[in-house]
Amino acid sequence: MKERLRGLGVALVTPFTATGEVDYAALDRLVDYVIEGGVDYLVVMGTTGETPTLTMPERVAVLRAVKARNAGRLPLVVGVGGNDTARVVELIDQTNLDGVDAILSVTPFYNKPSQRGLFEHYKYIAERSPRPIILYNVPGRTGVNMEAATTLRIARECPNVVAIKEASGDLEQIGRVIEGAPEGFLVISGDDSLALPIMKDGGVGVISVAANAFPRYFAELIGEQARGGSAENDRKFEAIRPTIKMLFAEGNPPGVKAALATKGVIKNYLRLPLVPVTDELYGQIESSVRENGFE
Repeated sequence: MKERLRGLGVALVTPFTATGEVDYAALDRLVDYVIEGGVDYLVVMGTTGETPTLTMPERVAVLRAVKARNAGRLPLVVGVGGNDTARVVELIDQTNLDGVDAILSVTPFYNKPSQRGLFEHYKYIAERSPRPIILYNVPGRTGVNMEAATTLRIARECPNVVAIKEASGDLEQIGRVIEGAPEGFLVISGDDSLALPIMKDGGVGVISVAANAFPRYFAELIGEQARGGSAENDRKFEAIRPTIKMLFAEGNPPGVKAALATKGVIKNYLRLPLVPVTDELYGQIESSVRENGFE
């Protein structure tokens, strides 16, 4: 299973209609678009999917729709996390995990647990989950950073935890995890802009936001880096970094939804409290997409 989590994962957005419903036709188009673009696996109901704004029936329906459209073509990861440990386990129990390869579970947000609390949280979940767990460390969103020592303790003591999506932005911390990880424990970049540096240090790939809009370009970048990289690959990475910066200038996923809208894959609708990017930024994203030909 671990081999199925290498390379390019895409954190799928959730398309909406003008009246606020989930746009399942657009979701089908998006799944086909990223698969045909060469991504290695799908991640559904993560942060990029605006999951906090989805009702439980919608979450069930979105997962069902992605499974149906994917039709077993690629591995599938589903996000199940929260700041109530017992409730996370309940949600896992309530989720139809047929066809799901792993669960991505974010560090508890808002209540800011200690490092020991983080360890106990994941230990409890891992012991009760029927699928392998991918840790997700994103302190910019959750308000708590899972330190390298804690990640490594979980990796050593919780056999059902197989990987971490590291989005702390701290290359030194991520390097310590890579260096100290037990055999088979995977470190996945959670930042598009750090994907290649992390892979050069020993990471196995990225769970990408930008790959929603540019799957082929990112598949080529990540695939080449997995084969050892090249100066030309570094140049291609530097070429897209200004566009990546635009995608996150007003938060995520407003930027990548703007990029997808310029490509005609989905419409540019979000659910409050998120709003579309400003007209100025939309124009900049549109110009970058069209002028550079990123696919």
